[in-house]
Amino acid sequence: MLFRFVATELATDIVISIGDVKFYLHKFPLLSKSSRLQRLVASSNQESDDEVNISDIPGGASAFEICAKFCYGMIVTLNAYNVLAARCAAEYLEMFETIDKGNLIYKIDVFLTSSIFRTWKDSIIVLQSTKSLLPWSENLKVINHCIDSIASKASIDPSEVEWSYTYNRKKLQSKNGVDSHWNGVRMQQMVPKDWWVEDLSELEMDLYKRVLLTIKAKGRTPAVVIGEALRVYAFRWLFGSLEDAVSNGIDCTKRRAVLESIVFLLPTEKGSVSCGFLLKLLNAACLLESGEFYRDNLVKRIGTQLDGASVADLLIPATSAENGVYNVDLIMAIVEQFMSHHSDNGKMTFQDDDEIVEVEKFASVSSTSKLAVAKLVDEYLGEIAKDPNLPVLKFIALAEMVSASSRQMHDELYHAIDMYLKEHPSLSKSEKKRLCGLMDCKKLSQEACMHAVQNERLPLRVVVQVLFFEQVRASAASARSDSGADLSSAVHSLLPRENGNSYGSSRSAATTTTEEEGSGVPTSSDINSFRSMRLANNCGGSERSSTSSDINKNGEDKSTTTGKAKVMLMPKMLSKLWSGKTHVGENSSSDASVSPGSANPEEVKSTPSRNTRQ
Repeated sequence: MLFRFVATELATDIVISIGDVKFYLHKFPLLSKSSRLQRLVASSNQESDDEVNISDIPGGASAFEICAKFCYGMIVTLNAYNVLAARCAAEYLEMFETIDKGNLIYKIDVFLTSSIFRTWKDSIIVLQSTKSLLPWSENLKVINHCIDSIASKASIDPSEVEWSYTYNRKKLQSKNGVDSHWNGVRMQQMVPKDWWVEDLSELEMDLYKRVLLTIKAKGRTPAVVIGEALRVYAFRWLFGSLEDAVSNGIDCTKRRAVLESIVFLLPTEKGSVSCGFLLKLLNAACLLESGEFYRDNLVKRIGTQLDGASVADLLIPATSAENGVYNVDLIMAIVEQFMSHHSDNGKMTFQDDDEIVEVEKFASVSSTSKLAVAKLVDEYLGEIAKDPNLPVLKFIALAEMVSASSRQMHDELYHAIDMYLKEHPSLSKSEKKRLCGLMDCKKLSQEACMHAVQNERLPLRVVVQVLFFEQVRASAASARSDSGADLSSAVHSLLPRENGNSYGSSRSAATTTTEEEGSGVPTSSDINSFRSMRLANNCGGSERSSTSSDINKNGEDKSTTTGKAKVMLMPKMLSKLWSGKTHVGENSSSDASVSPGSANPEEVKSTPSRNTRQ
């Protein structure tokens, strides 16, 4: 129990009890300022009790002490930390102007208007103190006055900001990167447009939401600044140690409320917040098990600007109910949203303050955005391919969501397929075939081709396709003068003979074949021969010039003889490959041969349509 006395020669005649604190005071100065104490003292006199209990006074003993000092005419020090408590206590004690001219309520209201509400940080401090003084602070309109003062200052032109503010992020230099010192004189730093976001991030969510809605209602703050404010607030109150809190079973009700309020406050303008930030919010929504409405809202927003995301942002962990490492279904929904974003030429809707806000959509997604998303999806496939529990059908479905025209190169897709084959060695041949069918060998770079040729995980048919297109590309680039004749001889040698065998084929009907050979797939020796031939072709360019004047015994150029030897190797393997593809009914860019035994050589030569295909 604490006791407070007034240093005076007069004996005290009243005791004010507030909790465990007792004030021994005098009736006259108190009753001359407070209507409530007049009534309480009158009722206590009837009961012959000099003690008055007012434990329910807002602000407690410290706030009453300010009011008591004012009644005694003592000097009272008011600041942003105690002024609201004193104001609420004065309202409780009914210290109105009708009781005494220049009473405490009037004095505090003047101080609030002339000092507190005109100061940036004092207004925030007072607003933070309102929660412990509810409902008094709400009824007195102090919260509204603070919010309006803060929103007005946040909405002014940054060049008019003359007060101090907190800005701990990357400090802005003067324009064009010029140093803040010029010719020995310090130049004035520019005030950033988002100068206020860190100070407001100290507010609790309910007050922060009201302030931000007021700022938005004034209509003078760019949407990108509102988005930055929400990003700073999310990192302050939501993202920190979120995964640890969820895994340790800590109550996350407050965090969930913060997340839902942030999603509610997101500006509707495209680009006002980054795609990475939206994906972090989506990840948090999954961890906190927020409502489906908030997740769908975020998926729609992310789908409009997916080209601005990174692979790391897309790696959202799977929920406990899913059998996998990453939440692939969620990313597929985002990609689908991106692809269909402009298909209906309509409008997208978001809910904002209980109203449906329509956002105009562009007529079409630019080709640059499509290329960026295609590259992003391929890189994401390379990451999720490491998941041993990822079904091959889901991998293929995600890869097929990107149109073929959006993939200029297939290197990233090849890397993802190779990684999936490495992590899933138990795939069947049909699954491998469908998986590798996603890849276009003609769109592989030279480095990717070199890797694929030596990749034992790829089916032999794919390896031969890579070898063929790389050989065609190398031949066309190295010797355009004689490549036309060599390539024509090579293609002509692929034509089926009357006995059903291609030119250069060493297989016979009586030969015992493996399963792949029986389906027209070249053998390992064929692949090695083709690889050797490709290496010889790459090295033969320098030799051709030095041997161009040499003539063999039959009068033929040695380089011509070498070219014939090389093209004899291609038909042997490619006929196996293409005949095998004819059996399974595939129609790819390399399936240009007719099946063996379908026609004799003379018939083939006389058919214009087949010559065109060849």
